[in-house]
Amino acid sequence: MTAEINQQSQTTKGADAVDEAIASGIDFDGSPIPPAKLELYHKVMGLEGNRQRSGVSNTMRSRIVRIGAKHIPQEELNQQLTDAGFAALKEKEIAFFYGGK
Repeated sequence: MTAEINQQSQTTKGADAVDEAIASGIDFDGSPIPPAKLELYHKVMGLEGNRQRSGVSNTMRSRIVRIGAKHIPQEELNQQLTDAGFAALKEKEIAFFYGGK
């Protein structure tokens, strides 16, 4: 694998890859991200940045559910949540994240 291809695969993986692409204004395919999309994104993220948080544990759980549902079967994610001391999946989360599966 060439260094260029390796560099490309490294920059499209991981939690920071999207943030880095947004900061550079360049999508993973090398095309520029339209200014209107960047402006709206920054506006909404600014609003989110000013929102009062309910606690780290609640935010962690939300992220685990939102991202975990893409990778982990419902029963397994539910068990992992309860094993870790988080609340089990709620009916609305199951319907939203697993309803179409």
